[in-house]
Amino acid sequence: MSVDSVQALGRSTGVKEIELEKEETELVLEAGSRTAEDGLAPGGKAGLLQKVTRKMKRWGLETNGIQPVPPEQRTDRRLYQMFFVWFSANLNILTMTTGTAGPAYYGLGIRDSLLVILVVDVVVCAIPAFFAVFGPKLGTRGMVAARFSWGYYGALIPSILVVVDIQGYLVLNTIVGGQTLGAISTHLNASLGIVIIGIVTLMVVFSGYKVLHWYEMFVWFPNVVAFVVMLGVSGKHLIAAPLSGPSPPTASQIMTFGATVAASVANWSPLMADQGVYHDCNASAWRVFMYSYLGLLLSSMPVQMLGAVWTAGADFVPAWKAGLGNGNDIGGLLGAVLLPMGGFGKFLLVLLSLTTPSQCAPAMYAMLNSFMALAPVLARIPRPLLAIVSTAIMISVGIVGSSRFYSIFSDILAFVGYWLAPFCSIVLTEHFVFRKSRYSSYDVLEAWNKPDHPNLPRSYASSFTFAATVGFIVLCMQKQWWTGPIARTGTGDVGMLLGFLFGVLVYTCTRWAEKTWEARARARSPR
Repeated sequence: MSVDSVQALGRSTGVKEIELEKEETELVLEAGSRTAEDGLAPGGKAGLLQKVTRKMKRWGLETNGIQPVPPEQRTDRRLYQMFFVWFSANLNILTMTTGTAGPAYYGLGIRDSLLVILVVDVVVCAIPAFFAVFGPKLGTRGMVAARFSWGYYGALIPSILVVVDIQGYLVLNTIVGGQTLGAISTHLNASLGIVIIGIVTLMVVFSGYKVLHWYEMFVWFPNVVAFVVMLGVSGKHLIAAPLSGPSPPTASQIMTFGATVAASVANWSPLMADQGVYHDCNASAWRVFMYSYLGLLLSSMPVQMLGAVWTAGADFVPAWKAGLGNGNDIGGLLGAVLLPMGGFGKFLLVLLSLTTPSQCAPAMYAMLNSFMALAPVLARIPRPLLAIVSTAIMISVGIVGSSRFYSIFSDILAFVGYWLAPFCSIVLTEHFVFRKSRYSSYDVLEAWNKPDHPNLPRSYASSFTFAATVGFIVLCMQKQWWTGPIARTGTGDVGMLLGFLFGVLVYTCTRWAEKTWEARARARSPR
């Protein structure tokens, strides 16, 4: 072999070794920096997590954590997915339970319940739809994007609240699905349905972003069929039911039910961005908004209306009333409505219960991202492992709490709705007033994990606004366990509405003061 051949072989071998070393380095980096804020140190205690993450990537699972997705990777132009993910998520029996609260909980008739749902959904769906735009434009998860208005440490407040509240919603969703499955036969019970729904949800979330979007593209169809059939079967009873309630509704009843409907829709706001981080960053913000808005509106509004009319009609149909029980058994009501359909009706109940994960999956996915945003050490845990823990909590608490569904549902909705008022007011005011609606002003890739970065607020304004707004909301809220002095004047529960407006005012003033103080501090500091 000539000298030239030996040298060529050495160069070729060296190149291959470099390529193999580079590939191994990329795998380690992806197992770390793509799953954690600060990356995983090679070896040591983090070695196991690295191995788990690399194994998951080989299986085709999503391993990207909360690190922002760079623009060159945000190329998915299938914006219609933004419609289907929210259409499927809300064309769901838990969404229907929001509508049932009007007649069952607040004593409203069919007409009044439908009017409240119509007005509130048309207006409030615009808020979470706008939050969806942050996904493609910033390429980051909702609670990471919140750092650019709440500050690095201030964003811990909404992150904690998202984890607590959404985990509670997951429990509620599995309870309703379990009740629906239990209504099929005396041989089945709600506990079995809760376990099945939890496992299906886990499978979708475990697989990651792409599988979740694929699942949401098709899962809506069985529910559309079921709801249309139910409407046809129940039509003769609904026509005979009176449109108005036994007495004219009061302003308090209307405003309080409206607050419940608004909370159920606005609850998606902190989660919306997580479903668009891989979509085209150059896409029209208006198109992303409209796809999301229509997906929310065209599913939430009709399903909530169906829940209201069937619950109101239960007072005039003994079989429905027996199925609904004391207002807690939504699955029993659905079973009673479909009873005339015989075996086909039971089949539709199975579909309704088994498609419940269409709402659980995107909620759990975003909730886990919020949990990872609490601390760098938590961001190192692969999302699929967190999904297993969340599912275990969801199943165990759901089985225990299934007998007290409505009281749990009402309490969590009240809590969720109130804290969302300051959250939305802070994020939207920061974007429109102080960043002038310019997404380029965020500089996400440079600032997202640096608490002292000049592009992140210091958290003083957001923390003060949150505390002040919550205090003001207490004066405006109306619940069984507390009615504030403003609500006692007959306004009903106006905590969420006035809390949002109050939050905008307070944050505008305090953020201006914070920015002024920062500018003066920089001017005094030595260069």
